[in-house]
Amino acid sequence: MARRQLIAGNWKMFKTVSEAVSFVTELRDAVASIKDCDFAVAPPYLAIHAVAQKLAGSNIGVSAQEMFYEDQGAFTGCISGPMIKEAGCTYTLIAHSERRQYFGETNESSNKRLQATLRAGLVPILCVGETLEQREAGKTNEIVKKQLEGALAGFAVADLAKLIIAYEPVWAIGTGKVATPIQAQEAHAFIRSLLRTKDTAWADTVRILYGGSVKPDNAAELLGQPDIDGGLVGGASLKVDSFVGIAKGRKS
Repeated sequence: MARRQLIAGNWKMFKTVSEAVSFVTELRDAVASIKDCDFAVAPPYLAIHAVAQKLAGSNIGVSAQEMFYEDQGAFTGCISGPMIKEAGCTYTLIAHSERRQYFGETNESSNKRLQATLRAGLVPILCVGETLEQREAGKTNEIVKKQLEGALAGFAVADLAKLIIAYEPVWAIGTGKVATPIQAQEAHAFIRSLLRTKDTAWADTVRILYGGSVKPDNAAELLGQPDIDGGLVGGASLKVDSFVGIAKGRKS
């Protein structure tokens, strides 16, 4: 079935508030005429509210890069679902590979975050993917299956109607290496096959984004694969030209 593509830009720890507002002002105008695709940006926390205000009424949604699994409490330095929702977020990333690598995110804690995301009325973008060591050991499917099953444990299909998944081959993020379209499609097809064990009709509606160094010059091949429904873009989302180039490149 046809799934509407989503191009989401994860800015990571880049852009001050003023830089973020200036950027989305330009981006908003640049993608306004692209009607066959959804867009989102994930700025740092401090810029979420200002960015959301600037993008109000546009075709670009706002995402948080992460959120804690409690709604409030004595959790110094954490941000909750209700907080980012009120600040203007529609989406939030869950379990990005850098959160797993540097901040101890686990399959169990990503499950709790998914619960909190849905409780707050946000759209979750759940990230899964393997390291280079795991891929070379032939464990890609094993790792992805554990991550996906751990995050989705206990959920009914009805709870996950808006779920978005992002497949991130960790070895292809910021390394200059890129999965071939065939490698990326194989991973996406495997993820969709896992979803089908829950419900076939639902699995065919879930958008699965590719998160491994998408750029304007590889967007057409990667995003043209049957089970790839858009991109979770890192470095290339930090410049308007490359962000727009990906959106336009997928058509060429």
